[in-house]
Amino acid sequence: MARKKKPEIKGILISSYAAEGKSIATLEDGKVLFVENAIPGDVVDVRVTKNKKSWAEGKVTKLITPSPTRVEPFCEHFGVCGGCKWQMVPYEQQIAYKQQQVQDQLTRIGHIELPEMQPISGSPKQQYYRNKLEFTFSMLRYRTHEEITAAGDTVIPQEPALGFHAPGLFDKVVEINQCYLQTEPTNKLLQVLRDYSKLHNLPYYNYREHTGWLRNVVLRVARTGEILVNLVIQHEDKPKRIALLDHLLKVIPEITTLHYTINGKVNDSIHDLEVHTYHGKGYIEETLEDFKFKISPKSFFQTNTYQAENLYRFTRDFAGLTGNETLYDLYCGTGSIGIFCSKGAQKVIGIEVVADAIEDAKLNAAANGLDHCLFYAGDVADICTDEFFENHGRPDVIITDPPRAGMHEKLIQQLLRIKAPKVVYVSCNPATQARDLQLLDAAYKVTRLQPVDMFPHTHHIENVALLELR
Repeated sequence: MARKKKPEIKGILISSYAAEGKSIATLEDGKVLFVENAIPGDVVDVRVTKNKKSWAEGKVTKLITPSPTRVEPFCEHFGVCGGCKWQMVPYEQQIAYKQQQVQDQLTRIGHIELPEMQPISGSPKQQYYRNKLEFTFSMLRYRTHEEITAAGDTVIPQEPALGFHAPGLFDKVVEINQCYLQTEPTNKLLQVLRDYSKLHNLPYYNYREHTGWLRNVVLRVARTGEILVNLVIQHEDKPKRIALLDHLLKVIPEITTLHYTINGKVNDSIHDLEVHTYHGKGYIEETLEDFKFKISPKSFFQTNTYQAENLYRFTRDFAGLTGNETLYDLYCGTGSIGIFCSKGAQKVIGIEVVADAIEDAKLNAAANGLDHCLFYAGDVADICTDEFFENHGRPDVIITDPPRAGMHEKLIQQLLRIKAPKVVYVSCNPATQARDLQLLDAAYKVTRLQPVDMFPHTHHIENVALLELR
């Protein structure tokens, strides 16, 4: 039986912005239609992908009349690679939509009393703002709908690609010629790897058959001028590996630290693998204000260094430190927020589940001469017990920067019991932040809100909230 074709709506007006990169149109029966890849003012054809009783979702199939606010995307890969989905929106409008998203989600999900939100802090750089990118080698280059249509009945030969995973596809990669997310030598590195691998017939990874050799390459570029590259291969082939790594160092002498990692697993994660240093000191250094941070291949570090300083300044300002406080930095990663705020605290206690990150945090504290910053590895919800607080000092200020899933309810209940005078909640997901603020409302009042845009041309947004004990 043929699959039923999904309905298509012709010439509908996109009226407003919703959240998470989706905009809103209204159907004839009053039902709300959430649409991807459209902006307010567009008139589009939409194929309905999900149809519920009170709402529906759809994807644009044709842009009939563009919104007057649309601008020309600057990247040739726009609409294909899956990144930078808002290039057609002027940056001033992007951050206005993001501020609206934070306000709507905190109000609709949180249902608590909120202060007036401060104007969003836009990123000082909208291109070349990232300090880390990961590219993938794949035996299967992603083919666009236009390519497939143009080929007709002709069989399209298999072709390798180096770039980003195609949206929603684990095995196909979009070939990237030029990326505007990170400064050089990013694009130069891509071209050198592409040329060398083709010349020497080095096989790219096949994600279906789990064969091939070249898998991933990670590039970190610091404002200090230091550059770290980690090449991930499927298995050891010493002569080929040495020849390739030596070639990279010869052609791209800017590389200060070069690593390689052997990953024979099915998945791409390297957190449980040994990273081998081939050249350099094994890490690079980055700065935030006058603090130095060691960044190794597995380190987490805010990917927009320029805007990270602003995010941390808002956090420090909200904390209102006087030099006498015991500050807890929960989900501390490599200790960057706690260290950034350390001059105003008598003691800093950082907690993070990733043990490697804690080791980096200790080294970062030592490198900055901070003997009053202590870091502990373990699950935040398990470590933050009454006994731990009694042994290390009850917190005067708590900074929490959880992952997108938000804080564990067990930790929230512990915070309600410990009753620190201030909690500064840094969130990369205002929806889960709103849920957590609703729970914390039992003992705390939100007194300040500051959205911060870390990722221009995407729908992602960070928000800082100050909670004060009632």
